[in-house]
Amino acid sequence: MENKKHQKTSIAALIVSVLPLATFIPILLKITISDEIRNLWAGANILSILAGLCLSIVCVKSSESRNVLNIISTIICVVLILIVIGIIILALFLNFLQ
Repeated sequence: MENKKHQKTSIAALIVSVLPLATFIPILLKITISDEIRNLWAGANILSILAGLCLSIVCVKSSESRNVLNIISTIICVVLILIVIGIIILALFLNFLQ
């Protein structure tokens, strides 16, 4: 029962961690989005990344529930968090240069 629970959690972690990649769908379809929707989408992406990281860490922390799916979702979340931090640092740096 516990293993099935961790398996569902690991699948949810992978889905939530890949969800921010849906941002590329409007770009591929050449759809323009208003600034308000773009800001809401960015906030939802950040929340999705943090939720995916939390779920991944919960699954990876236990050695009996650790599998490749959990490790992949953790890596995806960490890479996306590093990208977000890099964008924030770049924005702050560009603001101080002006």
